[in-house]
Amino acid sequence: MSSLRIIRSAARKAATFSVARRGYADISEKLNLSLALPHKTIFNSQDVVQVNIPAESGDMGILSNHVPSIEPIKPGVVEVIESGGTQKFFVSSGFATVHPNNKLTINVVEGAPLESFSLDAVRSSLQEALKVASGNGSEAEKLEARVEADVYESLQYALGK
Repeated sequence: MSSLRIIRSAARKAATFSVARRGYADISEKLNLSLALPHKTIFNSQDVVQVNIPAESGDMGILSNHVPSIEPIKPGVVEVIESGGTQKFFVSSGFATVHPNNKLTINVVEGAPLESFSLDAVRSSLQEALKVASGNGSEAEKLEARVEADVYESLQYALGK
């Protein structure tokens, strides 16, 4: 069979399958969210309306019936909107996985509720990290301090500069 006939045959067979259409999110449906560190879960709820994440490709909001996907997360704020209010968590990095059936898992290296951070302590730590990054230490120490400074800068921004 020629390759052109094989392609036509495959195209005809593909045309007979029906494709499910995705609609808009129904906010009466809730997300089942798990926000976890390697050593513990810091948030778990089945009553989540929306989750906003700092994805590497840009900030993104996730509602119920979101298309299944995996998104890398950069340092920033994960905002969890429930029927009763909003909670914010600062996370360092990780992955968000949207599963079928309104399940969302966010696995991060480090994270904590945003209100547990002190702006003064963050500013002080940022200055120290920048000092090490521009100092006379080894290249490894400078690179590690630069990564640390990036996280502190993101945290400072999240706390309101």
